[in-house]
Amino acid sequence: MEDAVRTELMEALRPIVKRKGLLENASLKSYTTLGLGGPAELLCSVTAAEQLPEILRAASKLGVPVTVLGNGSNTLVRDGGVPGLTLLIADGMAEVSDPVPLPDGRYALTAQAGAPLTKLANAAADASLAGLEFAAGIPGTVGGAVAMNAGAYGGEIKDVLLGATCVGMTGETNHYTNADMHLGYRQSRLNDPSLPRELLTSATFALAPGDGDAIRVAMREFNARRREKQPITLPCCGSTFKRPPGAFAGTLIESCGLKGLRIGGASVSTQHAGFLVNDENGTASDYLRLIAEVQRIVFEKTGVRLEPEVRIIGVDA
Repeated sequence: MEDAVRTELMEALRPIVKRKGLLENASLKSYTTLGLGGPAELLCSVTAAEQLPEILRAASKLGVPVTVLGNGSNTLVRDGGVPGLTLLIADGMAEVSDPVPLPDGRYALTAQAGAPLTKLANAAADASLAGLEFAAGIPGTVGGAVAMNAGAYGGEIKDVLLGATCVGMTGETNHYTNADMHLGYRQSRLNDPSLPRELLTSATFALAPGDGDAIRVAMREFNARRREKQPITLPCCGSTFKRPPGAFAGTLIESCGLKGLRIGGASVSTQHAGFLVNDENGTASDYLRLIAEVQRIVFEKTGVRLEPEVRIIGVDA
């Protein structure tokens, strides 16, 4: 953005955010699980839901593009960084409510967008509420999980979401039901380009009473599976590709003999071919070239076009 616009935006945001919550040219490597990419032109840490409408109104007034980061677990930042304003919604917006009884016998848990999904799953388990066991090891925030309808091991956000509160890019607040959120495979109204853009501020989940010990056992089993089958100790973004119809991306990639395929510092995991890892201090360019090469070879050998699941943001260097 132009210097004058940046200065005006920073002046508008300083009364809203904390003193150290506004940074220029901040490296985003430590804000994503891939650990690569360029800087945010202006990085703003959001510490309260009440700040969001004011922040978005200020950016909208000046025509500044807004990008949102949570835990950065499903995000690839290009080497040129992210222009405009990047909002970090994490620790400052991470509250999870106590259970509230619902008329149908279930209980509601409300979580802010920056709450880790693992925190929400543990809160449910502590209250002996079933339905979020699948989420115990997913390394994302509630905001990202709802936006992508995160799921694993037969469960997904769509199964348990009761409603959501969102804020539009000009600061208006909207409340939605599960049906209103248009949840599908890795999609929702929050990433639908045909709808006005909105950001999640909080989500409410309806969970049934269960056996606390059985819930914890299931969570431990799911986490053990992840440790055994996924390269969770290496910088990665989770599953890199969406599941193609009637198949699994990892199975197709492995069948093409691509485990261990490397471009620069990025490679196809030898533990699970569906995960591309940044195991040798690679660049976003390395990772993007590896994605393209995997797509090319899999299509040539199987006729299946793999679609990235990872969210790619920013500009090239």
